[in-house]
Amino acid sequence: MKHLLTGGLLLLGASLAFAQTLQPGAKAPSFTLRDVSGNPVDFKSLKGDITVVTFVATKCPISNDYNPRMDALYKDYKGKGVKFVFINSNSTEPAAEVAEHAKANFSFSVYKDPDNVVADMFGAQVTPEVFVFDKDGILRYHGSIDDSRNESKVTSKTLRSALDAMIAGSPVPTAQTKAFGCTIKRSKKTT
Repeated sequence: MKHLLTGGLLLLGASLAFAQTLQPGAKAPSFTLRDVSGNPVDFKSLKGDITVVTFVATKCPISNDYNPRMDALYKDYKGKGVKFVFINSNSTEPAAEVAEHAKANFSFSVYKDPDNVVADMFGAQVTPEVFVFDKDGILRYHGSIDDSRNESKVTSKTLRSALDAMIAGSPVPTAQTKAFGCTIKRSKKTT
């Protein structure tokens, strides 16, 4: 019984560890992913720029409501020293589907995280969910893009505020908000 309890506590600890979301002030995890054309992105290569990592989905209506805003953010900030990495971690969305969705909706690439490895590193739970790192790879903002899935009801553009502050060399006004959206569909892990 003692061994069973110890094993259960270890499993609980392991599952809680993967569920820990990166907090502002944390160092960026290191990862490499490939886009649907096979082109790699190494997160280390993005150091020196403000980097926005956004977890997205093809089948989430909330994430899809944000598609035009994500594309506008990319276009508005890409020439201002800001890099964007869009990641699809849903195990239920094949790479070909992700490629078609990206081609139809975005001016940028979407990288596939086939076994949720990167989502687990970040502790990402929903789509869309945003993590913004400064030029030194320190997390300065985590949370939502703004405060409403309905663009006409947005009252707080938290991601834009964070990016504008970082570009100006000022502290981010709000370092964390609650991300909302559809849960990331994780792969079944085998041990």
